[in-house]
Amino acid sequence: MQALPRYREVLRLLDEGMSPREIGQALTPPVTRQRASALIQQAQRAKTLGLFEDKIGDESMSSDMTRVDPGGVTSAVGFSAGAIFAGIKTAGEDKRDIGLLFSDRPCAVAGTFSQNSVLSPSVTLSKEIVDGGHTVRGVLANSGVANCAVGEQGLVDAREATSLAAARLGVDTDEVLIASTGIIGVELPMALMREHIPQIELADDAGPDFAAAIITTDTHTKEIAVRVTIGGVTVTIGGCAKGSGMIHPNMATMLSFLTTDAAVEKQFLQETLSSAVKLSFNQIDVDGDQSTNDTVLLLANGAAGNSPLSAGDSDAEAFAAAIGYITRWLAREMARDGEGAQTLIEVTVEGAKSDDDARNAARSVASSLLVRTAVYGRDPNWGRILMAVGKSQIPLDESKIQVFVNDIQIVDEGKAISFSVTSVVAALGEPEVRFRISLNVGDGFGEAWGCDLTEEYVIFNSAYTT
Repeated sequence: MQALPRYREVLRLLDEGMSPREIGQALTPPVTRQRASALIQQAQRAKTLGLFEDKIGDESMSSDMTRVDPGGVTSAVGFSAGAIFAGIKTAGEDKRDIGLLFSDRPCAVAGTFSQNSVLSPSVTLSKEIVDGGHTVRGVLANSGVANCAVGEQGLVDAREATSLAAARLGVDTDEVLIASTGIIGVELPMALMREHIPQIELADDAGPDFAAAIITTDTHTKEIAVRVTIGGVTVTIGGCAKGSGMIHPNMATMLSFLTTDAAVEKQFLQETLSSAVKLSFNQIDVDGDQSTNDTVLLLANGAAGNSPLSAGDSDAEAFAAAIGYITRWLAREMARDGEGAQTLIEVTVEGAKSDDDARNAARSVASSLLVRTAVYGRDPNWGRILMAVGKSQIPLDESKIQVFVNDIQIVDEGKAISFSVTSVVAALGEPEVRFRISLNVGDGFGEAWGCDLTEEYVIFNSAYTT
């Protein structure tokens, strides 16, 4: 993860005891006291979200948060998983296409789901259970078939599939959620499901197998886990995700599963997840298309033994920061792994009138086809960036806009400044391209992520089913 050097410098000066006015004068170029105060707030928010890197380039976290390596959905106490290849996807080495995730005790559950008007019955069934306030014990996931646009049979099959999983896990049917991903318009292959679900073996270290069972066009699995102290108790939070196509803001995660052994009150669990999704999965774009099957689930089983966490508790912010760290990491990895992509695009908008404005503008830039093709062609066409900011229709003052590409300033006061074209072209050729856009009209901060648009994306998706 790339650092935000300007914010790092602001925090360093603040730690030295400088006032906002002094910080403003110390920065290059200098800024007003009011602008320095805004930068301080943005830097502190970025630090809370864990956006800075340490001296060796790994993501840094708050002092009470540590990475689990390797880590994933079974890192938390009480969770196990398993997966199998049933033949839903085409055969391949180490392929999996049905996975089970299981908790040895009931879990509070939170979820966010696709906002598409065409929904997979797998989404409908899981959303019904999550919204009903039930505790759950497991998740059944399949890849290769989306179980969408198949009429009433889709819900019939989803219910039977969860019943099969429940029987395998020894729990009630309404304690199992289901998620599907793959080709739309194809029914779940129930003969394969009936044969293979009972054969799935569970293990505490099988998180990677489960992560492999949910991927489709992804080039690799995406897994992470962290530990944080809650109420004097160490708790673990793990997660995995899939997605590299049909991704666009508005719950654009495709599939993601998070687990924790913390005890968490359900309403706070849902609020925490919804907030994290807003800042992460809803800020990524690969191709402008929103899936019918998007599902994010967060299961909390309380095995760590902490007192149930709720909003307002002293450790509530630390827990929320850990969830936010995981979802942000997974979101970036999804954007990095976009179909045919060679470059991760990170857009930071600062100094907007509000955070919502900043996020909207960042999404607009990250999803712009013209910006994405410019990155692919290493074309320093900064006018496209301003165009994309402007089309978001947020309040701004064009004469105050500054634009940076990998920390090289190319625009000031809304106009081009002298810069080395060779240096910017080289920056656009790096594996990660960072656009920082300072609007200088407020304190709003937002991020979004996308990827370059390549010929490979067009070729791949022109023959997806053939």
